[in-house]
Amino acid sequence: MSSGPSADSLGDWGLEPAVDYIERVQRSDGLVPWYPDGPADPWDHVESAMGLSVAGRHDAARRAYRWVADAQHDDGALWATYGEADEDDGAHAGDEPRKETHRSAYVAVGVRHHYRCTGDREFLETMWPTVRDALAFACRQQAPTGEIYWTVGADGEVYEDALISGCASLYKSLACGAAIADVLGHTDARDRWLEARADLGVAIRERPDRFDRTWESKSRYAMDWFYPVLCGVVTGDSARDRIEAGMDRFLEEELGCRCVADEPWVTVAESCELVVSLAAVGRVERAREIYEWLFQWTDDEGVFWTGYQFEDEAFWPGERPTWTGGAAVLAADALSGLSGAADLFTDPLSE
Repeated sequence: MSSGPSADSLGDWGLEPAVDYIERVQRSDGLVPWYPDGPADPWDHVESAMGLSVAGRHDAARRAYRWVADAQHDDGALWATYGEADEDDGAHAGDEPRKETHRSAYVAVGVRHHYRCTGDREFLETMWPTVRDALAFACRQQAPTGEIYWTVGADGEVYEDALISGCASLYKSLACGAAIADVLGHTDARDRWLEARADLGVAIRERPDRFDRTWESKSRYAMDWFYPVLCGVVTGDSARDRIEAGMDRFLEEELGCRCVADEPWVTVAESCELVVSLAAVGRVERAREIYEWLFQWTDDEGVFWTGYQFEDEAFWPGERPTWTGGAAVLAADALSGLSGAADLFTDPLSE
């Protein structure tokens, strides 16, 4: 792989196979499943679409966002998961159908990202109702203490607990939604979302008691560690300190980032998100070094496996998720400035 400061295209990074795979797996209706004929979820679908936007596959990316608009429910939500192939019933692997706030709202990040890649105002205007309704759904689930509850059941019952990583993602979604509203002149929505974002940020930074109240703590997951930095909730010296405090626990040298601290398993997507988080705190060379490790976890075509179980010395699970390729493209963009949205996650002021 050619890399380093001269890597100024996806080809230089060796990422064209990953993007080709995303586009090949995309269904005719625009949905991007995790793998051919597999399940899907709205958050990972958008992550894949963002990879398409960076790669200049704009028609495919627009089809992906049109799928979100078409699938969105009247309340602004989407199902948390969509089943195998055409079984779009809102459940997967025995899960009860539910509507998760961060998965429904992530379309705001994707739409903002695509606009910054293309400057396509018509696309922004077309997607505005989808973004507006998705964020309205999320904000209706915000507690008086600032956190946003993670899910609503098919029966409308709200599950009153919150996830650090999910709320960090929502913090980013609200920022991107506010930026979209600002461009389009919807000042009331912008101000409302910025207020909700401010309250959410206080909860994440100062109210750990409001998270993981009804289930086991998720702090063993890498996402809980770096997502507040990745999504701009924690910035400056506090962000650098947070990232440095978790490196020994989660980073496996020469391999990547563990998905879970106590499992011998590095995953490419989490490693890519750590790369972007490191870039956000100014550790660009370290980020680049970690990123280059990840290309050992591709198949013969250059498509990324989910991850590597280093005690068993095996790729596990034996899947090549589209969203992993999307995360890899976004990391390359953050390191090399390949698109107009390259600093979306590395500069909180760029949203």
